[in-house]
Amino acid sequence: MLRTVTSKAIRAPLYLASRATFTTTARAMADGDLGSVRSTGGQGDAFQQREKAAEDYAIRQREKEKLQEMKQKIKEQQAHLQQLADHMFVPKE
Repeated sequence: MLRTVTSKAIRAPLYLASRATFTTTARAMADGDLGSVRSTGGQGDAFQQREKAAEDYAIRQREKEKLQEMKQKIKEQQAHLQQLADHMFVPKE
């Protein structure tokens, strides 16, 4: 009886280890499956073109907003420098 219990205890981890190697392998996707990358490098379908256009538009809008903020900061800094210049150089009468 001890022999059968020992042999079952040894076989169980081996069985689980051999089974685990098959469950952890990555699945390969074929061209055109959902989530796969197209290898053609072409234009893609209409949805991909629309998605890219929307992303490009959003990026351009963010860059435009940042540019406006930077221009506003430059104006504020120039006004501050002008105030300092006016304060430092008092004209003599």
